[in-house]
Order: sequence, then structure tokens, then C-alpha cells
Amino acid sequence: MKRTGQKRIRASFARTTTILFLLALAAAPALGAQSKPTAAATKPPPAPRIPIAPLKAPITAFVPFDYAPFPFRGLIPDSGKKFLDKVDGSRRGHVSSRDNSVHWEDETFNDNRVLLYLPQGFDIRKPALIVVFFHGNGATLSRDVLDRQQVAAQLAASNLNAVLVAPQFAVDAADSSAGRFWQHGVFKKFVDEAAHKLALQYHDRRVEGAFKPSKVVLVAYSGGYLPAAWSLSAGQIGARLHGVVLLDALYGQIDKFADWIERAHGGAFFFSTYTESTREQNEALQSELTDANLRYKTALPKALLPGVVSFVDSGLDWTRHNDFVTQAWTQNPLTWLFSRIPGYPKARPVAAKNAHKPR
Repeated sequence: MKRTGQKRIRASFARTTTILFLLALAAAPALGAQSKPTAAATKPPPAPRIPIAPLKAPITAFVPFDYAPFPFRGLIPDSGKKFLDKVDGSRRGHVSSRDNSVHWEDETFNDNRVLLYLPQGFDIRKPALIVVFFHGNGATLSRDVLDRQQVAAQLAASNLNAVLVAPQFAVDAADSSAGRFWQHGVFKKFVDEAAHKLALQYHDRRVEGAFKPSKVVLVAYSGGYLPAAWSLSAGQIGARLHGVVLLDALYGQIDKFADWIERAHGGAFFFSTYTESTREQNEALQSELTDANLRYKTALPKALLPGVVSFVDSGLDWTRHNDFVTQAWTQNPLTWLFSRIPGYPKARPVAAKNAHKPR
């Protein structure tokens, strides 16, 4: 009996051990899955997006553009002639209509850089303007637009929530050629490219979408009148243009400016101030507007609102033309003008100072 009992005990123990072993095997995969962390569990949570804040310091850069005015090897629209109409070996040049001198492409019409300036305190979260500045004859972006004429510094002092975009035209030459801005739609493409290149200065993709709807104020000084006139007539920028400022710049193309003022239908402002140098042309434009029953004023406007058309005689003679961007009817006239464009204020005024050197 004792042996039979022992056998039963051993058999029962063996069955129990087997059952426990099988249960352990069945539970092993589940326990393993619980102990081994999944890929989702090891992936860190996404970092919160940092809000885009106003610029703590100004940004100045000279950036190559695909749709810059130059180089240009097309035709001049008014004459149908080749722009580069002089060949000397491998060199090509443009013969000036003023004195038959030759401006060579490699020296004068080969710079596709554009000055980009974003002032301290600029806030892309707010409504913003893109100020496009066309320099006059005999100019470079660094020496003249940035340093001598203080265009960037005047913008910074105005408290306008705006950025500056200034393309290089003829380099340090007595030439007003519009280059690619003679061609239909190129000015619009230039402005679209500017939105992209400005956004790159932030190193944040979100900014480009904010720049795309920004309206444009076109400012032309002296010889910049020609590319300005063609940008208005052929640039196809449409209602995105918020206003036009001419600084002693109305040397011709009067019909193009008159046509644009009529087409704008009160949707943009026009301001022209002048010395004795362009008085006759400004009076001629006023006469055309009168014939078209378009109203204008000959006094300084309180605000540059859409629909304002204003002509201002600076009271200066032609000898003051070269300094007109900084000394017109008032010192720093661009600061005066920009501060009178309502609807685009920065957080707080920024004192005028020289723009920082490009990065």
C-alpha cells in the first residue's frame, strides 16, 4: 500500500509540474512583450514649436536672385533693338543713347544681387509691407543705397512694419535700363522670389507663407523712374501694389504713370516730390490727370492712404538732386513718408542708425 501511495504522489507531482511548466511557456510571450519597450514608447515627444518673435536685431544681406533685372540679353521694347548691341571679341556691351559710350556687360550689367534688409523689431505676425527701392544712376547697393542714402536706416526709423528689397541695376553707371523688368510679368516674379528669399533669412519655413500676401510699396529715385514705369505697365503685380513714391524721378514715361494711376481706381497711393530737375514732367503728369478727370493734390498728405495722389514741390533747385533721398523738403524724407503709411505699425519705434553690415 505504501508503494502504491508513493507512486500516486509522484504521478500527481509530475502532472502538476507539467501543468505549471506549460502555463509558464504560455505566459512567456505576453510577459516578454510587456517587458520590452515598443518603438513608440522610446520615441521622445515632439518639441513644442517656438513662436516667431519680432526680430531682436536687424538683418542685412546681399542675395543673388533668379529674377533680378540683370544680366539681360533681350530686346528693348521701345525700339525692338538688342540691349547688348556692341560686341568686342567675347565681350558684349550696351551703347548708351546719351553719349554713345559703351557699358560692358561684365562690368555694368552682370550683378544679380539684391539688398535685403529686415529692421529690428520687424514682426512677421503682423501685417507687413515689402518696400522695393529702385536706385538711380551711378549707384551701387552698398556704397549708395545702404550707406550714402541711408534707405535702410530711414526705414528702421519710421516704425513701419516693413522690409526693404533693393535690386542692383546698372553698376555705378549713367544708365537707367530696366533689364528684365522690361519683360511682362517679371516684376511680379521678382516680388514672389523676394518673399522666398526674405523667409530664408529667418531659417523658418513658416515665415514664407506670411510674406506671400504682403503688399508692396515701390520707391524710385532719379533714374529708377524707367524700371518703375515698366514695372507698373508690364510687371503684372496688380492689386498687390499698395503705393508708388517718386523722389525727383519723373524724367519720362509719363503715360505709363498716368495709366497706372487711372487703373488703380483708388486702391493705391501715388506720391511724387521733385526739384527743378523734374518740375516740367511733374506738371505734365498733373495735366494728364486733369484731362482724365482724376483728382490730385499739390500738398503734403497727412496720410498715404489708398486713393491719395499727391505732388509736392520741394522748393529746391536741380543742384540738390544728388542728395534728395536724404535732404528734400525735410531731412530723411523716406522716414517721413513711411511713417505716414497707416495700418502697418511695429511694436515700438526704433531709433535711426546705420544698418548692420551684411552677414
